[in-house]
Amino acid sequence: MSNILIIKHGSLGDIVQISGALKDIRNHFIDKKIYILTTLKFKNLFEKCPYIDEVIIDKRLPRWNFFYLLNLIKQIRSLNFDICYDLQNSSRTEFYRKNFKIKNWSSTKTVLKKDESKKQFDEKGVIERFNIQLERSNITNTDHVLYPDFSWAIDHDFNCNINGKYIYIAPFCSPKLQKKVWPYFKELIELLKNKIPNYELLAAPGPNEIGKCKDLNLKMILNNDKPININQLSKVINESSFVIANDTGPAHIAAHLGCKGIALFGSHTSAKKVSIERDKFKVLEVTNLKDLLPDQVLEAVLRQIST
Repeated sequence: MSNILIIKHGSLGDIVQISGALKDIRNHFIDKKIYILTTLKFKNLFEKCPYIDEVIIDKRLPRWNFFYLLNLIKQIRSLNFDICYDLQNSSRTEFYRKNFKIKNWSSTKTVLKKDESKKQFDEKGVIERFNIQLERSNITNTDHVLYPDFSWAIDHDFNCNINGKYIYIAPFCSPKLQKKVWPYFKELIELLKNKIPNYELLAAPGPNEIGKCKDLNLKMILNNDKPININQLSKVINESSFVIANDTGPAHIAAHLGCKGIALFGSHTSAKKVSIERDKFKVLEVTNLKDLLPDQVLEAVLRQIST
């Protein structure tokens, strides 16, 4: 029996966004075994995903690492894949398309129409692109791709040890993406504590963010003094009253769990392009994040949290 391969390496926000696409692929191939090729960082997450049967780890070593690539190619070819849904759509996965020798390959490049350029296609929102990709790849029912639901990732057994209402704040970003960081979180936190003291303010810092979290005077959610995992983070976000975040993975988790919240965007990209705005999760978007002042964000939070 032939199998189905999906490729998605990351990042966290991108992983969250494909939840609907994964469900539609699963529903279309009820009797097939579905594998996902991803990075080690997301292994445990995908092992708990109800739409995936097996996880294959890609170390993404440089292409000059011939022996690694050869072993990966052999592994993929041995699994008799009938079709690959490339949801990463990168230069690396285009290289894989040429070497994995999978008969049917679905990517944003392979589904382009004759009069359609890749540049035009990429101007659409990311979730819209996934929808078009699946439709043009003969997925007959795409009810879920436009409405990702990340609730499958929640660790319901995790004890957050939080009593009462709280606002989850995600003030950090990857060191490589510091242009996404809004610079006035400290000022906003003080304003929130004065205006709505009945809400606790907390964060779930990564390994290199604990010191920064202390500087911001935020309560930290940890697990045995270590950073919590994605499944535990999803529970913390899901049970929050409100989320305030940079354009990061936690913001996408909140958006696709149906949480109330707001994401702060500068000119690094547009909220429309990353498909983050939802019915309850909104965006404040400016050209320069330094021009978005704490009072403006506070006003938006107070207006939205009371609805």
